[in-house]
Amino acid sequence: MSDGAVLHVKGRVLAGPEDVRDELWVVGGRVSYDRPAGARDITTVTGWALPGLVDAHCHVGLGADGPVDADTAEKQALTDREAGTLLIRDAGSPSDTRWVDDRPDLPKIIRAGRHIARTRRYLRNYAWEIEPEDLVAYVAREAGRGDGWVKLVGDWIDRGVGDLAPCWPREAVEAAIAEAHRLGARVTAHCFAESSLRDLVEAGIDCIEHATGLTEDLIPLFAERGVAIVPTLVNIATFPHLAAGGESRFPAWSAHMRRLHERRYDTVRGAYDAGIPVYVGTDAGGSLAHGLVAAEVAELVTAGIPPVQAVSATSWGARAWLGRPGLEEGAPADLVVYEGDPRADVRVLAAPRRVVLDGRIVE
Repeated sequence: MSDGAVLHVKGRVLAGPEDVRDELWVVGGRVSYDRPAGARDITTVTGWALPGLVDAHCHVGLGADGPVDADTAEKQALTDREAGTLLIRDAGSPSDTRWVDDRPDLPKIIRAGRHIARTRRYLRNYAWEIEPEDLVAYVAREAGRGDGWVKLVGDWIDRGVGDLAPCWPREAVEAAIAEAHRLGARVTAHCFAESSLRDLVEAGIDCIEHATGLTEDLIPLFAERGVAIVPTLVNIATFPHLAAGGESRFPAWSAHMRRLHERRYDTVRGAYDAGIPVYVGTDAGGSLAHGLVAAEVAELVTAGIPPVQAVSATSWGARAWLGRPGLEEGAPADLVVYEGDPRADVRVLAAPRRVVLDGRIVE
């Protein structure tokens, strides 16, 4: 399409869960619901249109052994784009991916800086590894490096006890979260187990990643405080494999991981039923492939979340949570067009017909 071209999207435009329009126009890279006067160079796309999908837990620039080069990071971002993911919350990366912002053909990224972990309590080469007395300073640093988010590692295996355990004392996370909020950043934390959750939520955290340790006694606290969860069920599916690998050295940890995996769907459905906000994230990067957003939506449906709400968790709802527009008048034209209605069958999300980024057809 030329710079002066107009894109016409016809069929069904899902501007909201129940807000269905017959068409939209893309003029100058932005959404319009009024036909542009005198437009001649018009490209028409037909189907069911959604706002560009959101992967709210993704790691561009991260590989199994730590940071990756720019070519590899570009391939990761392109794989996400091909899947219809046009907005990424990068939930921790040691790589500087600011160059992506200058590429209009790549998904938009909201960064959380680099993970902040306890010394020798996380994957090697991923995080800043520090002690509690330095937590406030590092949170302030990453709040400046990110785009309104900071990522903590809330729990990890403690080799001294042979199982998952909290990484930070209560007073340290209270001070760190208060500092992030003072600087205008929200805070999220990696948490597999149960034991770190109450302190983090009562300290004012905004989101919990994975949240496999969410129990019936904690659910009301999450709901009352409005703390969101990003379950990353496509990642939780790997727990049995991880448990098998650690069986000989850490049998208690292995058994715990299996229990968390076995109840994963009940955990997510219990959270949803209680009104806890649930969003789509794949944990792509590290050892997990990019481009799994449709698979994660399907996992939420398997867990018992209604299809419309599972779609919202990667589109309208997720964008509102992250403060980014959907298909409102005048918004950047980031959208994906499908063969059928994803509200009726989320499996259609796995096969985008067209991907439009900043008003240009890129797939």
